[in-house]
Amino acid sequence: MTPADRPLLILLAGRPGTGKTTLATRLARELDAGYVRVDAIETVLLRTGTVEPPVGPVGYTLAHEIALGMLRLGRPVVVDAVNPVAEARAGWLSLAEVSRPVFLETVVHDESEHRRRVSGRRPDLAGQTVPTWAEVQAGGYEPWDETRDGPRHLIDTTDMDEAAAAALAVVRATVTR
Repeated sequence: MTPADRPLLILLAGRPGTGKTTLATRLARELDAGYVRVDAIETVLLRTGTVEPPVGPVGYTLAHEIALGMLRLGRPVVVDAVNPVAEARAGWLSLAEVSRPVFLETVVHDESEHRRRVSGRRPDLAGQTVPTWAEVQAGGYEPWDETRDGPRHLIDTTDMDEAAAAALAVVRATVTR
């Protein structure tokens, strides 16, 4: 399979409350792609008592395998995950052999808007806990390093319609390469 024939792997990364889930679901619908949400995997693992908090790498490992299965079927995949550290990002890079990875890092440049989103966020999964603003600030999100983590496109999600248009433009540019 040539690189141009490989399915897209669209990875969203970013701090909690930056619009990853909203953007990921829009992209998955628009692109008729599979959707993998690490929050859902981790919430089920905790709810069923399979693991104790913190979940650690097991949620990401399961997400990689789910995404890999879809990619091997030739399906594009959108992944919704914080990816806070280099190890989390490296796992997705390892799937480049079977995909065309596109990394999108979501940000909200206006800190008061980001804080408002985090403070107003409610769980949307049974048994899910969402972080507080203090936890987001102290959350250990490592800055993206393109040499280590691969190239990525920054997407400001302050206006979600503009963010979706920008993300789709990036994805479509990848398809035409």
